[in-house]
Amino acid sequence: MQIAVIGSGYVGLVAGACFADLGHDVIVVDNDQKKLAALNRGEVPIHENFLPELLQRHRGNKLRFSDDLKAAVGASAAIFVAVGTPPTEQGEADLSYVESVARGIAGAINAYKIVVEKSTVPVYTSDWVRKIILRNGVAGEFDVASNPEFLREGTAVTDFLYPDRIVVGADTERCASVLREIYAPLSDGSYYKRPDAIPQPDRAQIPPPLIVTSAKSAELIKHASNAYLAMKISFINAVASICESVGANVQQVCQGIGTDTRIGPRFLNPGIGYGGSCFPKDLMAFRSVARECGYDFRLLEEVMRINEEQRARFIRKVRSALWTLRGKKLGVLGLAFKGGTDDVRESPAILLIQSLLQEGCEISAYDPAAHERAREVLGSSVRLAESAYDAARGADALLILTEWEEFAALDFERMRVELKYPIVIDGRNLYDPAVMAASGFTYYSVGRAASSPEGVDAAAVAPPARKSTAQ
Repeated sequence: MQIAVIGSGYVGLVAGACFADLGHDVIVVDNDQKKLAALNRGEVPIHENFLPELLQRHRGNKLRFSDDLKAAVGASAAIFVAVGTPPTEQGEADLSYVESVARGIAGAINAYKIVVEKSTVPVYTSDWVRKIILRNGVAGEFDVASNPEFLREGTAVTDFLYPDRIVVGADTERCASVLREIYAPLSDGSYYKRPDAIPQPDRAQIPPPLIVTSAKSAELIKHASNAYLAMKISFINAVASICESVGANVQQVCQGIGTDTRIGPRFLNPGIGYGGSCFPKDLMAFRSVARECGYDFRLLEEVMRINEEQRARFIRKVRSALWTLRGKKLGVLGLAFKGGTDDVRESPAILLIQSLLQEGCEISAYDPAAHERAREVLGSSVRLAESAYDAARGADALLILTEWEEFAALDFERMRVELKYPIVIDGRNLYDPAVMAASGFTYYSVGRAASSPEGVDAAAVAPPARKSTAQ
C-alpha cells in the first residue's frame, strides 16, 4: 500500500522505515530542507538501534523523502500525521502543527483516504482534524483515525515491529479495514517468518493482538498508558525513599512486588525520575484534558511532584557524600534521558547537571551518544569527556545519571585510580553495593544503604541531609 508519513522526527522516521520494512511504499514528508537533504544522503539524524539498517535497506526504493505534501497525499491511501505536539505554557498540547497539516491535506484529497493520528494527541483531536479538513474544501471522501505509537526511544524499531499490541481507533469499518491491511504482516505473523526480519526482542508476543476501538478511545489509551507508567515510576521512587529511611533494600522490595503477575516487574526501577519527550509532556496534557472535562485528576499532580522531588533528593545525596558542593569537581556519566538514545529533552541528567552548576560545581560529563545534543543545551558550561574514565579523572566523586550498558561494565580498578576520591553516587542502581565496597568505593545508590570499604554504613557518618522545601 502507498503510505504518506507527515513528519520525520522520532516517531515519523521510525514509522516510515518500519512501514517500508513491512512491504509498503512510503513517502516521508517534511518541510525541513536540511533534514531532508541529510536523509536523502543516507544520514541518520537520531541514535536508534536498527534504524540505520532499515534506512539503508529501503531508501530510494520503498522509502522516499519529500517536501511535497500535496503530491504525497494525492498518491497515498493512508496519511499518518506524526508532527510535534509540544506543551504550551499552560501544559496543554500545542496542536498548531497538526492543524496546519490537516489544512494542507484537505486540498490534496482526490479519492477515499484515511488520515491517521500517529502523534500523541488529546481526546477529540480526531474530531477537530475532520472539521479542519471539511472547512478547507475537501474534494474526496476520507476518514480520520487514531493509531497511537507505543515506542520507547532506543528500542523504537523493535517496539514498532514487535509491539505488545496494535491499537486502531476507527469510527467506520471501511477505515478499520485499511488499517488492518497495513498491519497485516504483523497481525498475521508473516513478517516474523522472513529471514531478513529485524531480530526478535525478549518477551515479544507473536503475533501481536490488533485492538479496534473508537478514535476517542484510542486517543485516551495513549495518554492513559503513559500516565500509568509514569505513576509506576514515581510510586517505586517514593517506596525507595522509605527504604532509605528504614534501612530496607528497594531492589528486594521490587522483586517481591514485581513477581506478582498483577503488577509485573517492568518500570519498577528506582532512580532519578522519568524524563524524555513523552512522559512529562503527556502527563501535563492529560491533566489539562481532565480539567476540561471537569475532573480534578490529583493523582497526576502527585506523580509529577514525586518526580521533581526525586531530583532534589539526589542533590541532597550528593551533598551528604561531599558535605559542600561549591568548588567540587564531579565526573558525570550520562546525559541522555535514558540509555540507548541521544535524546536530552527533559533529561533528568541535564536538569541535575544544571542544578549542580548553580551550586558551583565543575563538571566533566560523558555519554556514548548525546554529546552533540547536550552541547546545544549546556553550551560550554560542562566539559564533554572522551570516555567514562576521562570524565572521572581527578573528580571528587562520580555520578551515574543514565543507565547505558557501557556504564554497567566499567573497570572498577581503573576507575578508582582515575578518581581523586573513590566516591560513586549512582542514580540508576547499576552496581551491587557490596561489590563496590569490596572494590574500594564509598557507594551511594537509590533506595539502598550506602556502603564503604571500611564496612561502615556511610550514611551513618555523613552530615545530615537538609530537609526539602519542595512542594
